[in-house]
Amino acid sequence: MSRSEATPELVWDVQAELGEGPVWVASDRAVWFVDIKGRKLHRYGVDDDSRTSWDTPDQTGFALPAEDGSLICGVRGGLHRFDPATGQFTLIVAVEEDRPQNRLNDGFVAPDGSLWFGSMDDSEEQKTGALYRWADGELTRHDDGYGVTNGPALSPDGRTLYHHDTLDKTVYAFDHEDGAVSNKRVFAVVEDGYTDGPSVDSEGVLHVGLFNGWGVAKFSPDGERIGHIRLPVQTCTKAAFAGDDLRDLYMTTAWLGNGDKRAEQPTLGGLYRVRVETAGQPQNLIRL
Repeated sequence: MSRSEATPELVWDVQAELGEGPVWVASDRAVWFVDIKGRKLHRYGVDDDSRTSWDTPDQTGFALPAEDGSLICGVRGGLHRFDPATGQFTLIVAVEEDRPQNRLNDGFVAPDGSLWFGSMDDSEEQKTGALYRWADGELTRHDDGYGVTNGPALSPDGRTLYHHDTLDKTVYAFDHEDGAVSNKRVFAVVEDGYTDGPSVDSEGVLHVGLFNGWGVAKFSPDGERIGHIRLPVQTCTKAAFAGDDLRDLYMTTAWLGNGDKRAEQPTLGGLYRVRVETAGQPQNLIRL
């Protein structure tokens, strides 16, 4: 069996209601991720199989590493700084005070240290979600009118930014330059599930978690569907590259919306890992 045909393994049967946002923090030797609906922040130590969890102040869509060793978390209503040493969350900046029905969902750190993230209607009924960039203490809205945002993610050359509207099963691409986006266009549409969180490997292949699609879809830089990493559970929310060579792909899953399937898929909500051929890109740190 080649590495590309490796079978994903369950590394933590955490039973997340809505697991999301896995991220490799190399200095910590750990994969961090959240359970949005369960209001939890989780840390998985890759060397010792250690598992630690914290309660979050509200629904939290992402937790991404900053240059000072903290994590910046997309808590409903604002960006918070989380200190792993104390377990404390501290509000940095309010987000969407004018859209109280919204919550934050997924995020990404660009090579310049800026934080990109999206928002969404918590009821998943209205297209009140938007795409934001936070840099140098300034929050800027770059796009609007999403049902459920996921991403964004950047191509290796930094020239293409991908962002999803999960409700529409659509991946959009933008031209990206100097922290600005333009030329929004449809990059791909999926039929087998919903486009959830994206990551891009070092060769520019987009890996898209498929909610109700049994794994991860792979797209070439020109939008061609070129592969599928199959999971034994139907709701993959996002995949992230981790490990010393960035070839360990960690995938979060969820039982949200599929509670009646838990008897036949008892590890829904677990954290999975599979070895892949092509390395991912290094995880960037948020510049504070």
